[in-house]
Amino acid sequence: MLSVPWFVYVALFGVLFSAYMVIRTTKEEKKIEDSYIEQEGNVYIERMNSEREKRSKHVNKPEAM
Repeated sequence: MLSVPWFVYVALFGVLFSAYMVIRTTKEEKKIEDSYIEQEGNVYIERMNSEREKRSKHVNKPEAM
């Protein structure tokens, strides 16, 4: 234990801290990405519903001769 230089412990701490930060950042980015995907999905569904509504009004509308 005493034969290992102190900077080896500092380097080991740095590696462990870096790994922790990578994991934490990855989780945060995943959360942000999921919320963005959900938001874009809602926009898409809203567009589909409005298009469906337009088409149903167009089909039900009597044509003039």
